[in-house]
Amino acid sequence: MPTYFYTAKSFNGKTETGSLNAKDHSQLAQSLKGKGLVLIEAVLHKEEKSRHSYNFSSFFSRVSETEKIMITKNLWVMFAAGLSMVKSFDILSAQASTKSLKKVLLSVKERINKGESMSKALSGYPNIFSELYCSMIKVGEESGTLEEVFQNLSLQLSKEHELKSKIQNAMIYPSLILLTMAAVGVLIITTVLPSLKTFFSSMNAPIPIYTKILLYSGDFLSKNWYLLIIVPLVLIFAFAIISKTKKGKWAIDTVLLKIPLISPLIKKTNSALLVRSLGSLVASGVPLVRALEISSGTLRNSYFKIAADEAVEKVKKGEKLSAALKYHRDIFPLGTVEMVEVGEETGKTTAILKKLADFYEQEAADATEKLSVAIEPILIIVLGVAVGFFAFSIIMPMYTTLGGIQ
Repeated sequence: MPTYFYTAKSFNGKTETGSLNAKDHSQLAQSLKGKGLVLIEAVLHKEEKSRHSYNFSSFFSRVSETEKIMITKNLWVMFAAGLSMVKSFDILSAQASTKSLKKVLLSVKERINKGESMSKALSGYPNIFSELYCSMIKVGEESGTLEEVFQNLSLQLSKEHELKSKIQNAMIYPSLILLTMAAVGVLIITTVLPSLKTFFSSMNAPIPIYTKILLYSGDFLSKNWYLLIIVPLVLIFAFAIISKTKKGKWAIDTVLLKIPLISPLIKKTNSALLVRSLGSLVASGVPLVRALEISSGTLRNSYFKIAADEAVEKVKKGEKLSAALKYHRDIFPLGTVEMVEVGEETGKTTAILKKLADFYEQEAADATEKLSVAIEPILIIVLGVAVGFFAFSIIMPMYTTLGGIQ
């Protein structure tokens, strides 16, 4: 049965949000009516939506993180200056770097002009404006704190982009070294070794087994060179498909959390994403249960998603957030649960979450640099072993052959 996220009003005018299983909108409205609530808006859970349909146009309308940050910052400045939302989106569409983004912004402007709220207009483009983004804006519209929400969103997006950029930049050098090693290895096998095979055959020289393996590999790849293109593409495609399945994603996440150098980075990155999202949502006025549900969607690791989803159920039953997270203490960095608990006791949960997010983002950046530094000597050793193997496999038989001639 599908899960719906709903917004409803009680008979005394109080707005309530939450999630409920229902066959369709009609059954959802009836269920809420039995609780004394009137359904205002219902959104199908994103997993249910993806199960029933796939929007092929979403691939062609992706917007970079930098563009999203600039849109949010400009909205913040223009709203603070007193410009209307219609005029703001008109200006943003004129500044759009791509036709697809311009089209989206103009569509949002038209929908707002027809009377829709900005959050509802933006929610029509989930591949650009995330659930977290739309939820924060919706709360800002209801509470009259849109300027503060735009400021928080700008900070949220900037911090996430900064962390991703640091991780990507740290991985560029090791990736280039590995690609260079692979390219040089293929070049030697396909061009140098076939000519050496002819030389060894003409001399009737005894060839060691490891040299024979290299010679036959070079001969095979030189005749079937197209496999050098097809095989990597097939492997990449297969990995992408496997990583999209539940079991495949679980297996990959399990392996990553077991690798000593990578595990701290995974834990700190996901912890930073979780507490940053929670802090921004709670600060904007989103209820904790809904904030946890939305934050779960920002997490990349299956273990952290499970921790967030289970925390939702426990908080619904009346447990504190810190108590709900204690069940998954093993995946969170040391001190996370204790700091959240302190925030709950002092009534400063939002401030604590923001400080934790800053701390873990810096820790994740440091862990990335340490990983990059640790990989360099490992790559040098691997490179040395590979070069030594090639050299030994080629030079040793040549010395044996020349010694026989003498």
